[in-house]
Amino acid sequence: MRFNEIINARESKELDRPLMRKESFPVSEGLQKYLREYGRDIELPIAYKDLLNYRHTTALRNKAGKLTHWETAVYDLKEMEFLKQGLIQTYAVLKTEGDLSFTKHLDVARIDFCEFGNSVPFRIRIVNRINDNYDHYYIKDADSSRIYGLELEHLLSPNRITFLYHKNTLIEEHIAGIPGDTFLDDYLPLPETNKIRIAKEFVKFNERCFTRLLGDMRAYNFVIEITHDIEDFQYRIRAIDFDQQCYEGRKNLYLPQFYKENYEYVQLVLKTLSPDVIFQYQTEERVAMANRVWAGRKKLMELLGIMAKDELSQYHKVKQLREELNEHFKTTYFSKCNRMGAILKRQLKISLQEYLKLIKKA
Repeated sequence: MRFNEIINARESKELDRPLMRKESFPVSEGLQKYLREYGRDIELPIAYKDLLNYRHTTALRNKAGKLTHWETAVYDLKEMEFLKQGLIQTYAVLKTEGDLSFTKHLDVARIDFCEFGNSVPFRIRIVNRINDNYDHYYIKDADSSRIYGLELEHLLSPNRITFLYHKNTLIEEHIAGIPGDTFLDDYLPLPETNKIRIAKEFVKFNERCFTRLLGDMRAYNFVIEITHDIEDFQYRIRAIDFDQQCYEGRKNLYLPQFYKENYEYVQLVLKTLSPDVIFQYQTEERVAMANRVWAGRKKLMELLGIMAKDELSQYHKVKQLREELNEHFKTTYFSKCNRMGAILKRQLKISLQEYLKLIKKA
């Protein structure tokens, strides 16, 4: 797929938003077994439903005084004392395999709630009372799409993901970085920002999302990490929202370059990179993904086998996606797929098979 073959929705005037809010899908027995086998499903000190007993919420503003999508949940004193203990212990489970020896220095500074997100998350701010340093993590109502998205990110991207699940409660680490929309406003115009490297990373991110069918990667659903590198900076784009893993029926919704919110990134790519260079970066990312597939093939095939049996979307979306991918790849390879997991398995194979053959020969 050539980068310039997909026209951004701002220019094509196409709809780039789902018609309805994503529904949640339960975690199947097969997925639960997989999570237990690989240490993701363990007993947790607190459950998602425990956080629902707040008295009221107050609007949360950022440092600039602008309203956010988050609200701070307020609990009565007795309820908050109960929550603090469980939340601090959960943080210890997430970060130190349950070592509680340091928790006497920790406190819960704030519990934020977001009705805007599909998973209706709570964001927990943990503060170290000794030095006032703080960290965050998230507690969410579990959804199998999101869990598959997190695990596939761990297996197929250059990023490692820490998350835990138990009885419909999902715990996620905070992924630090500059939100993609904030980066466009505050960092991209700076003279020290390496525009070519940003364009390169967006091409690779775009390729990665499409190959593993991760949707809804508009600017506020990914962050950018900046790393100093000798005399310049390196950048990495990281997804932070995994609700739309293998859910939508439209092929273009799995391409970050399609979304209106990412228009400036697309224009940056087209202005700074030639078609041959774009194709080079796409190939580099596919080769890197093929190496990750080969290295974790046993675990990945086990996950995809379970995923191929689970219901992750409505059938009309499955049918639409397989037809659009058939058209995209000029094939009938997807025609017999009746689940999103089956489509993803074939998507990975058709996208990466030539590179996997080279890796096997090496």
